Amino acid sequence: MRYLKPLMDQNFLEYASYVIKDRAIPDIVDGLKPVQRRIMHTMKEMDDGKFCKVANIVGDTMKLHPHGDASIGSALVVIANKEYFIEKQGNFGNLLTGDPASAPRYIEARLTPLAKEALFNSELTEYIDSYDGRNKEPVALPSKLPVSILFGAEGIAVGMSTRILPHNFNEVIKAQIAFLNNRPFKLLPDFFNGGLLDAEQYEDGNGKVRVRARIEITDEKILTVREVPFGVTTESLIQSVQDAVNKGKFKLSSINDFTAEKVEIELKATRGMDVEKLLKLLFAFTQCEVSISVNMLLIQENQPAQLSVSEVLRYNTLRLKDLLKQELLLSLEQARRKWHLRRMEMYFIGEKIYQKLEACDSYEEALEVVGKALLQIESVLHYPIVQDDIEKLLSLQIKRISRYDQKESQKELDKLKVTISSLNKSLRDITSYTITYLEKIKDKYGSDFPRRTKIQIFDEIRVQDVAEKQKVCWDRKEGFLGMNVKSGTTSFYCSAYDKMVFIRKDGSYQVIRVPEKQFLGKDVIFVDKLNAKTVHNVIYWEGASRVCYAKRFRVEKFILDREYNLFPIKKGAKILHLSQGEGIRLEIFFVPAPRIRKSKEIYILDDLAIKGIQARGNKVSSKSVQSVKVTTVMPEQAQMPSLPEDTEN
Repeated sequence: MRYLKPLMDQNFLEYASYVIKDRAIPDIVDGLKPVQRRIMHTMKEMDDGKFCKVANIVGDTMKLHPHGDASIGSALVVIANKEYFIEKQGNFGNLLTGDPASAPRYIEARLTPLAKEALFNSELTEYIDSYDGRNKEPVALPSKLPVSILFGAEGIAVGMSTRILPHNFNEVIKAQIAFLNNRPFKLLPDFFNGGLLDAEQYEDGNGKVRVRARIEITDEKILTVREVPFGVTTESLIQSVQDAVNKGKFKLSSINDFTAEKVEIELKATRGMDVEKLLKLLFAFTQCEVSISVNMLLIQENQPAQLSVSEVLRYNTLRLKDLLKQELLLSLEQARRKWHLRRMEMYFIGEKIYQKLEACDSYEEALEVVGKALLQIESVLHYPIVQDDIEKLLSLQIKRISRYDQKESQKELDKLKVTISSLNKSLRDITSYTITYLEKIKDKYGSDFPRRTKIQIFDEIRVQDVAEKQKVCWDRKEGFLGMNVKSGTTSFYCSAYDKMVFIRKDGSYQVIRVPEKQFLGKDVIFVDKLNAKTVHNVIYWEGASRVCYAKRFRVEKFILDREYNLFPIKKGAKILHLSQGEGIRLEIFFVPAPRIRKSKEIYILDDLAIKGIQARGNKVSSKSVQSVKVTTVMPEQAQMPSLPEDTEN
């Protein structure tokens, strides 16, 4: 066993690390999970401008992804339905209704212009061997967009998970520009299926949000659902409504689903039901309103990191600056190299150096002759003259030399010089260049991605407040409590979410749910709906000595159906007075005894501090108490004596 435990620990650690880094959690660099990155790279390799069968894309991606075709196909459908990087042809499912996509052999896809422009640059991409060593795959794509914020993500790894909500394309670009201009910015989620969003508890990518369906009152008896909340389909929403109806939360005459390209679910209220009240009931008891907890976990520097939207956006924007700088440096190098070669070519042909080659007896001599001739212009060239440059001149065809146009060549050199100057200018102010790039991207593609979700602060709807209330009766004589108790000495109106507290004569008490019908016992002296703010007053005999204690308390903490005691249960212990509220004055009668000076005294319960429910309380008197009688109750205060005045019997 001593050898097995270290082996298991090591293997589990490797498995957990693999699942976290290589499967479930996106990378902050390009915002993609490994399977998504492999799909995008494969589609770029296959791209010829035409649609490709998804089955073919899946097959080629399997060269890089070791987990089978099903995971690749479903991941591709998810990316395609984001509508940013993959153009669809065929049935890719319906996010509104929850209908699945067709089989990969029936649907086709290709890269969008945005994907080609913003995701790829082979010269800036680092490659590693694939899992079997036969192919190369990118470590990360040189993405110019904060994909993790645009896409959103969900993933469950070992011991951790991520849930990132999608954001609006235009707002993300504006936030990047604001960051580069040192201005504050704030991003809120935006969902493909629209709906309403309350982001008061959204903490920059963490915390939670509340989302609602957009529901219109189209008739005095009809509510029409036009948009569903994020993560909810028309099918699941209708099922949640039907479940609520079956449980008696509310009643509907009919539910009709007319959803096609847009959501349209018609809910018809029953006679006598107010549609405004029905709307609140829908938000309280169905998926017309859902709460989404969010947790922004990404891979950063090869390990999981808890981040915020602002941190990710700043990271990706700074990386965009670096990528654009590298692209400018590459373009500058290419332009300078081209100018270098064209200037040598212009001198070689214009000065007719090629004619000197007729006297050369060998290739080496030709190289030497051309090299010496080019020394005349070496000072104006961007790079030192190397043998490779001379060999390119010697490889020029007679056809090109004979058709050479000095003026056109000079124009080309001038254009290259302007290009080089422009590139140098952009490099000197890379921030402005980055802002210009982002503005062009926004102008070019922003109209395709309008905000769909409306930001709104919701009223808090507590199910306890909107739940239907029913009459609950307590038959004190028979000892029964419940909705099915037809008559009783006391009645209450309760919902299924209320709780009830009852207290027995011996000081034991319980908190229970509202029952259909439950036998409490004939020794119960108090029953009421539980309210944690209500102050209870009690005076009790401690035991056979009849020494009395009084206390005030609230019923705040409890376990349902568990029996508790207001005071230690002893022989002769008994409650003499039980009430609620303030302003209660009691008359305390003492047990007659020789030489007793006072047979009674006034006791004011308001003088007592409110203590914990398990506290013993304050001693009323050192004398034995015979009985307790209420003398005064302030009319404004709620007071509910539960015992008859004469408690002796």
